[in-house]
Order: sequence, then C-alpha cells, then structure tokens
Amino acid sequence: MIKLAYVDVSDLNLSKSYNLLPKIRKVKVDNFRFDKDKKLSCGAYLLLKKLLSEENITQPAFEIGKFGKACLSNNDNIHFNLSHSGKIVACAISDMEVGVDVEYNDPTIDLNIAKHYFYNSEYENIMNSKCPSDEFFNYWVLKESYMKYTGLGFHLKLDSFEILINDEIKLKNDKNNLKFNLFDINDYKLGLCSKYNTKFSVKYNIGDLYP
Repeated sequence: MIKLAYVDVSDLNLSKSYNLLPKIRKVKVDNFRFDKDKKLSCGAYLLLKKLLSEENITQPAFEIGKFGKACLSNNDNIHFNLSHSGKIVACAISDMEVGVDVEYNDPTIDLNIAKHYFYNSEYENIMNSKCPSDEFFNYWVLKESYMKYTGLGFHLKLDSFEILINDEIKLKNDKNNLKFNLFDINDYKLGLCSKYNTKFSVKYNIGDLYP
C-alpha cells in the first residue's frame, strides 16, 4: 500500500490551521519567522493527518529517529515521509519505508552543484540533456527521496550512489528492488522512493484538510 499526495499551501488560513495542531507542532511552527514557512509546517502536518485518517489512524504519536526521520511510535505498520518547497507540501504514507522529495524547478539553479556533489555520470547526463536545469531537478528529487528512504538524509553523501534514468528509474547495483517514481507538478518536481510503483499523486485542496 502506498499513497502520495500534495497540496498548495499559499492560500492556507494560518490562524485556522494553527488551532488544529497539537502543542508540539505549534512549538515548531512558532519557531519560524515568516508566514510562508509557518504555512508549510502547518500544511505538512494537516496533510499527513488527512492521509493517516484515511487509514483509520486518528491519534498518531510521533518520534524522531537517530538521523531525524519521523515515524509513528504507536503504529509499526504505517510509514510516512514529508517534504515541502516553495508553496507545495508533499506527503507519502505506506506499509513499508518510503521517501519523498519535492522541489521548485528553478531554471536558474547553479549546475555546479551537480558537478561537485553528484555522481559523475549523473552530471554528464544533466549537461547533455535538452534542458539541464530540468534534468538536474529530476536527479535531485530522486536522489533525495532515496536518502530520505534510508533514514540517513544528508548523512548519506549525494555522490555515494548513482541513479539511472532510462525507460525505468533505478538505483545502480540495487539489491532491494526499490521503485522510483517521478512527477512534474506545474513548476515543481516530485520524487518518490519505495517498494511500490505508483503512477499518480493526489492533489488536495486546503479545504480538504479541515475537519
């Protein structure tokens, strides 16, 4: 089982959403200076809660792993991962480990990032593509989704593994038969790493997240 969803939080009602958060999440939101970041944090929690409620999990309890990946402490059968960028929040839930990443597809990105931090073949593919910045973000969200899948995040170096983008997206020398999915969402890229293939992501409206 896997579900992948996203929501545009630009029209999120901050005060209304804030009142729906548990105390610990409110503390996190309060630490942000700008409303856009507060909206992303509120929207991430509300989207996760919505997806969990669809699995009849109405009172989730959370804990943070060694390298910062959150999980449910009161349900071992459901895993989740969150990501946000710009005005988009993405969430994936599954009955097995999962990693998700969303990024604004910025055409002005400095491609030297890939030169210095990506696998050499990935950088070459980016520079040889018709639109290098677009291809850069294809690799970026796929690589980060894998890093988040492992639970290591950026403790796993970007150039320590290679993503192969062909008719099928794969991790080179993969022994775990991982599946990668890549989506274009307007000006954003969305990458997913899990044990499942999924051909679609669900778009929610802010109103869908309120009781």
